[in-house]
Amino acid sequence: MPTSLVLTFIGSDRPGLVNAISQKVAAHGGTWLESRLAHLAGEFAGIVLVGAPEENIAALTAALRDLEASGLRVAVARSAPAPAEAGYTSLTLALFGNERPGIVRDVTQALTGLGVNIEEFSSSLESAPFTGLEMFRAEARLRVPSGVSSSDVQRTLEKLAAEIMVDLSVGEAPSK
Repeated sequence: MPTSLVLTFIGSDRPGLVNAISQKVAAHGGTWLESRLAHLAGEFAGIVLVGAPEENIAALTAALRDLEASGLRVAVARSAPAPAEAGYTSLTLALFGNERPGIVRDVTQALTGLGVNIEEFSSSLESAPFTGLEMFRAEARLRVPSGVSSSDVQRTLEKLAAEIMVDLSVGEAPSK
């Protein structure tokens, strides 16, 4: 069974960054399993889950660190398989409203208060049609513990939405 590694990286965006990483992984017998990559403010950042033979981990780690000479910052962490969790529900959250400081803090604070874990989160700013006002949009995949219903999450977030003036929807997440 291959060893799982989580790679995180950031560097000035340019063609070939993902290829450079994927070449190092493949050259050391690794498999690219899952990733989230994004361009933000001229930087390219990512998190990648790879599997590689245990005997190749040291060489793969060294090869990835060689990329730092080109300005790409790389971190490598071993990852153990996540224990199977029972009794949770996966929900999606979509949020849209006028941009203002603290939206992410307020939403995540409400979710933390319910014991909800955020598995994925993405956000962006958009210009509103006609007015040009900055609008905040976010989407999240949530892991809700047993004992907390989807209606509990919905009620808590709807109360918050009224306070911070955003529209939101909570729904069942498709199975992964």
